[in-house]
Amino acid sequence: MRRRDLLALTAAAVPSVVAGRLYAAPQTSSRLLIVFLRGAYDAANVIIPTSSDFYYQSRPTLAVAKPDPANPNAALPLDADWSLHPALKDSILPLWAKGQIAFVPYAGTDDMSRSHFETQDTIEMGQPLGGSRDYNSGFLNRLAASLTGAQPIAFTDQLPLSFRGAGKPVPNIAINGVGKPGVDDREAKLIQSMYQGGALGASVSEGFTVRDEVYRTLSAEMVAANRGAVSPKGFSLSARRIGELMRDQFNLGFVDVGGWDTHVNEGAATGYLAGRLGELGDGLAAYADAIGPAWSDTTVIVVSEFGRTFHENGDRGTDHGHGSTYWVLGGAVKGGRIVGPQVTLSAATLNQGRDYPVLTDYRALIGGVARRVYGLDQGRLRTVFPGVGAVELGLV
Repeated sequence: MRRRDLLALTAAAVPSVVAGRLYAAPQTSSRLLIVFLRGAYDAANVIIPTSSDFYYQSRPTLAVAKPDPANPNAALPLDADWSLHPALKDSILPLWAKGQIAFVPYAGTDDMSRSHFETQDTIEMGQPLGGSRDYNSGFLNRLAASLTGAQPIAFTDQLPLSFRGAGKPVPNIAINGVGKPGVDDREAKLIQSMYQGGALGASVSEGFTVRDEVYRTLSAEMVAANRGAVSPKGFSLSARRIGELMRDQFNLGFVDVGGWDTHVNEGAATGYLAGRLGELGDGLAAYADAIGPAWSDTTVIVVSEFGRTFHENGDRGTDHGHGSTYWVLGGAVKGGRIVGPQVTLSAATLNQGRDYPVLTDYRALIGGVARRVYGLDQGRLRTVFPGVGAVELGLV
């Protein structure tokens, strides 16, 4: 986030002028933030079906161990069937304990293309599949148009598709972070020289080699799939500032976080995915802290374009899948629950024998939350998500 942009947006008690329009403080205390995990995160290794033997059979190297208080790398139990990745112990688990976060497994879209770009567009437009698609009409733009006192903002390099459309201009501000390795080549060589000739020398050298191989392998596709989204580390560093802006000036926001396309060496309790989860969790916890008392009127929905394959691949990673798990958190969220229709996991219940099925449509889920948060009637909701009725999951 550029300092001059931050100062321009956070001038205390002064309305912001963006693209010639006056943006005063929100007239409503209710706030909604959409967090889009671009690249399709592996939901099955985050909200983990630890009661399923099929999960452990399907992931011989990627599975996170069953809950065990004596094992710091074991999954953290949420209920009898589901557990949380241990990287989220200090950030997300406390929200679960407070009843301020719920998880909706088997959520997603009916788009079966398994294309990052097409499915991201599908979600951001919120329009029915088939027929013509209006790329100048995003669901958040339509939601903003249906509200009185909406003050939207996108924390992105460019205005996202979800906010495109008619109506008042939507400001956007970049919070770019770079997802490169935290230790550069020079530092890596120094560290390797320190251990050279010792018992750990070979392991340290191999570790850096694997890291560089993974980064090179993932870099090109991941950069494309991210579409310029901030890295999880960048989000964690900027989340407090996002919270302050949402607290003081805006009530409808969007931020995208990249880095989730885990085809190779994904890791289990530790490794690549675990590191990104830790950063995401830290960012969400920082956002909740920064927004202060307004957290009681704030809802955050974490989505991704699709899930990953339930079976791990030959490169100790996961490929493009279908159903995912969405997160809903906030001070007024009726959390501490796994919400929505579920199935017993088996080869027969997977979508096409490979992925989570979609049992909760993302439009119905977000529409149901918007109806509760903003008091929208069915008529207005149909303009936001045409062709789909809101589902009442009792989330807020």
